[in-house]
Parts: sequence; C-alpha cells; structure tokens
Amino acid sequence: MNKPLPSTAFSACPHDCPSTCALDVHLDEEGRVKRLNGAKDNGYTAGVICAKVARYADRLYHPDRLKTPLRRIGPKGSGQFEPISWDAALDLIAEKFLAAEAEFGAESVWPYYYAGTMGLVQRDSIWRLTHAKGYSRMFGSFCTNMAWTGYVAGTGLLAGPDPREMAVSDQIVIWGTNPVATQVNVMTHVTAARKNRGARLIVVDVYRTQTMKQADIGLVIRPGTDAALACGIMHVLFRDGFADRDYLAAYTDCPDELEEHLKTRTPEWAAAITGLDVEQIVEAANAIGTVKKTYFRLGYGFTRSRNGAVSMHAAASIGAVTGCWKYEGGGVFHNNGAIYKLDKSMIEAPELLDHPTRQLDQSLVGRILTGDEAALLGGGPVKAMIIQNTNPVSVAPEQELVRKGFAREDLFTVVHEQFLTDTARMADIVLPATQFLEHDDIYKGGGHQYLLFGPKVVEPEEGPKENLFVLNEIAKRVHAKDHPGFHMSAREHVDWMMRASGYGTLEDFEAARWIDLQPDFETAHYLKGFGHADGKFHFKPDWGRSAAPNKPTDGRVFGPWTTMPELPDQWDAIEAADERHPFRLVTAPAHSFLNSTFNENETGRKKERRPEAWLRAADAQALGIADGDLVKMGNHRGVVTLHARFYEDVTPGTVISEGIWPNDSFVGGKGINTLTGADPVAPYGGAAFHDTAVWIRKA
Repeated sequence: MNKPLPSTAFSACPHDCPSTCALDVHLDEEGRVKRLNGAKDNGYTAGVICAKVARYADRLYHPDRLKTPLRRIGPKGSGQFEPISWDAALDLIAEKFLAAEAEFGAESVWPYYYAGTMGLVQRDSIWRLTHAKGYSRMFGSFCTNMAWTGYVAGTGLLAGPDPREMAVSDQIVIWGTNPVATQVNVMTHVTAARKNRGARLIVVDVYRTQTMKQADIGLVIRPGTDAALACGIMHVLFRDGFADRDYLAAYTDCPDELEEHLKTRTPEWAAAITGLDVEQIVEAANAIGTVKKTYFRLGYGFTRSRNGAVSMHAAASIGAVTGCWKYEGGGVFHNNGAIYKLDKSMIEAPELLDHPTRQLDQSLVGRILTGDEAALLGGGPVKAMIIQNTNPVSVAPEQELVRKGFAREDLFTVVHEQFLTDTARMADIVLPATQFLEHDDIYKGGGHQYLLFGPKVVEPEEGPKENLFVLNEIAKRVHAKDHPGFHMSAREHVDWMMRASGYGTLEDFEAARWIDLQPDFETAHYLKGFGHADGKFHFKPDWGRSAAPNKPTDGRVFGPWTTMPELPDQWDAIEAADERHPFRLVTAPAHSFLNSTFNENETGRKKERRPEAWLRAADAQALGIADGDLVKMGNHRGVVTLHARFYEDVTPGTVISEGIWPNDSFVGGKGINTLTGADPVAPYGGAAFHDTAVWIRKA
C-alpha cells in the first residue's frame, strides 16, 4: 500500500517582513498546497498571518510562473525569449562571465541580490561565489541603513525588549510603520493589550493609515519631521516633570545637556515644523509621560528620508527620558538582529577573498550601469550580472538610469526568478526559481526572537531550481576556488550553521520547528547597561565613526554627515519642496503587495485598483485636477503618469503613492521609482525612498 500523504506540514515565511511568521501548511489529497495558516503555538506568530501569505497557493501554482530557462531573442525589455535547457543556459552564463573576466577583470562581474527571500542559505550563498571569484561585492542599501544606524546610535546594539511584551503593555506607540498592512502580528499583540489591559494606542505617520484608524491618538505629520515631534515631546517630558531623572542619571550619557538643548524645542516650535496642533503634541507627551509601561514600536518608514538616522535616534531617545525601559511591557524596539549570533562562514566563505574588491552600492545601480565613475568607485565597467531575489528595474531608485543601464547590449544579465518581472524582461538569460515551500532554508525574525526552520514541503514542478543549485553550478563552470560550501545541500548548510553557532543539530531544530533566542529581561531592557562601551544610552551619538550594523566594509561615510546634529534635533537634510516642486512624495507600501512581490496576483491587483497619487482635494483643485483624473507627476529624475485620488488625511503639500506596481501598470510604462533619488544618505548610505519633491499637473 502507498503511504498516505500528510495533510499538514510546517514552514516559515521567507519574505522581507519583520514578522517572519511560523507557518502551518495544509495539503490536499494529492500533496498540493491548499492554504497556509500562522502557527498557533508560536508565541509571536500566534496563529495569525497576512492575507498575502494565506493565499500562497495562488502564487505557487500561478499560470504565469516561470518553468523553463529562457534565452533572449528580441530587443532587451521586449519579453521575447526562447526556451533552452538548463545545461545550455549555465554553459552560456559561464562563457559570458569568463569572457568578461578575461577582458575587463573579475570585478566586471557583479552578483546582485536582496531580500526576495530572507532565507540565509538561499539568499546569502551568492557571497560564496562572489568571494571565490573576486567579483564586485554589493553594498546593500535599499532598506535598513538609516533605521539601524539611528537606533544603534542610541542603544549601542540592534536589539530590544521582547516584542511579545506589547501584549502586557499599558500603552503602545507605533511610529513610522503600518502593521495592519505590513506586519500584522504587531496588531495581534496590540489587540491583546487593548482587550485585556485597556491599553492606549498612539500612532505616528505621514498619513492616516489603516493602523492609525484604530488608534486612540493619531498624529499625521509632514514627511521628514519626526525628529521635531520627538523633541517637542521630550521638551514637555522635562518641563512637566515626567522625565525619570534617576534613570537618566544612571543610564544615559548627558541628560543635563539634553534638557538644556530641548528648552527651545517647544511644542510651538515642533508644531510649526510638523503641521500638528500644539495641543496634539502636548496630549501625546502627557500620555507618554504618565504611562510608564509604554512600548515604542519604531518602524522603517520614517527613516527612509535623508534625515532618517537622526529621526530614528530622536524617537528612540524618548524612551530613555521616561525610563520606560525599566518595565515589562515598556521600552523601545526596532529590530532584534543582534541576538542571533549565527556563524554564516560556510555559506559566505569570506576567507576565499584574498584581496580587496570594490563594494558597489545597490541603490546606485542605475549610475553604475551607465558608467558613472564615482558610483563605479573609479574602477572599470560592469559587464555581467547575476540577479537573485530582487527586481531592480522596478524597485531601485532613479529608474530612468536603471532602465538605460539594463538596456545596454554589452551588458550580459542573468536573472533567476519566479515570474517574468520587469528585471527579467531585460535579461539575456532567465532561470526559473523555486519558491520557499520547494526548498530548505533557515530564517531569523527581525521583528521577534525566533530562529525558524523552513523545510521543503512540496517538490517543484520540473524546471525551477533553488538558488543554491544555480550558484554551485556557476561556480563549477567558472572555475571558482573550491570550497566545501559548494558541495553541500541546503539541509547540510543549515546543520553546519546550527552546530557552529552552538544551537544543536538540524535534527533537533527540525523537531522543534524554531528556537526562542530572546535574552533575559534585564539584558533585553539594557538594565545591565546599554551596548556602548560606557554602558549608557547615547543622546550624543558619534555619527560617522560608530560601529553600525550596515557600515560599509571599506570604511566609507556618506552624505553631509559632518552636519548631523550632536543631540536629538530636527535636521533639515530632506529634499524640501520648493516653488518648482511644491509637493513631497512618500512611496508607501500597499496592503496587498510586498515591495514588487505579490503584484502578479489578480486578487491583490483588484484590491489595490491601480497606481494612484493621493493628495488633498484643495491641493488638487488648485491645479485644476479632479478626483480620478490622470495626472503627471515629476521632478528632475523623470515623469510618471497615474491617477489622482482625493485623500484628506495627509498634511497640505503631501502626496502618497502606495505600492510598487509593475512598470506596465502605469500609463507610459514608467514606475513610481522613476522619481526617487539614489544619493547615499548620511552617515552609512541608503536610499531615501520616502523623501522626494515633485510637481503635479493634469495629464
């Protein structure tokens, strides 16, 4: 008799979201995936996942999924390809990579990746190939640089209080994130606190999001003014006796200097900058000052500005003034990246790199591919690329340059993908990729404290291959330095990493499904001292010299870092509106998409409707624009065409455009990142996706 197929399995969500949900996978009688649920016995996931992932079978069995390698036969971007075999594709890739290396040197090949999967084996094995060949390295700068730098500037470590403590808090402040759309598990624990403890919810954002609609206090501010709000709140905390002076004396570096500095940062001063009423700032400050068990959940959104690191540091400083770190259900949390302490040396093989190689900025891909000498760090051109887990022809800034660069006939581009994305359409070779339920991997949660195993649940249809296979096969064909990692399966990599990191064996890991690595209360709340050498929270950061998590390995410092404020303050380094560009654009996440992932699903596209520019009716009508009109929106980087939508819950002069739609969803085929800038942000780089000045007119 045939052994009956299991009806359920387990996995972990691989997508670029702090929740990294533990999953229960439900299978039908034929062993195909039916639906996914959050694992109820995981303390953070708590049985809840987003609708995007719950419907993952739609993506896994999508009719447009890539099934066979493709070779371009038409112009770049035309989508004209012919099928070829895997061996033929891999042989051609090796031939082109070796030819580029022979003529222009190994650094002319640039492996390029990001967070389409957060699995450590499938995502980061690209470094082993990079190191083994001496190819150009990639400096990751899309997302975390400003946020992590700003948080660590204060705490000295990228870690914080247990995110599950939100459920036992008396007040939660959600700042610069929209978890209803982007990390639903936050709301699970917020809801528990409100139901069981009557907790208050305060939300700060640049428009009235779905999260803010659930708030007791909602603060809609002008983009890039978060530090002004933070300073106005801290002014009230000191002025009205809410500052915990004993805590400040024991745990912070210069409380007296901060208090003196903030005397001029009044609510009136902050109101003029943020667009809030004075009364709103005072109300929020009084709420934060009177409720000791306040948990600050600081997101990424408000840091995607040119002053983002300063804004994050200022917001985090509020918790040090109140001393909320002392309490269960209190403190300031952004990301738990520092707690995992994983040994990835077998995956990445850094010892294979025996000489310095350049580290090219992923956000500057447009400038790099169009020959910008500064972006190329004075080196030669990029002549070949392999791209995994990202879609730069849609998601990278300065899209006019990006499209021009990828259109080069002398650039050989390989894209390993699940669907024919905007980037895949520009490729010379497209390789079909597995999805996360079709391969093994290991995941860590930035938004919680679990290390999770994600085993292969189903076999892929014939055609798609995992990242690990592709990288190992290319390494063999381009005569890369040998390394044990090139001969190991994903399961063997996970087992090696677990043992080397001191976390046991894969067998134990698979049986447990996940490991809770949350530090003890005193460590997580920094009651034994903060992560800086002096054990203090730093109100006065050492900008440009600190050991930030995403600091470039070559020691570079970016932007006008020497003008960053010494103490928390509003820093006017943003791309300000002016007479020619009177609006400030924020490109916020959409509920149904995750970056450019999921925008191939018809269900999500119907919910999001179309690319739109949301602005106040008065702003639009002054330009002769009616609700629903087709408009052009532009700046010196380019012009996009989309529909206007009246939306009153933004400040005057602010425009919101939700979601990264495929380029062909826009009239004229140019996506929203045509308008965003790639200039590296102080002090350690990053792209300011939510910091863009534009003009708007009726199309």
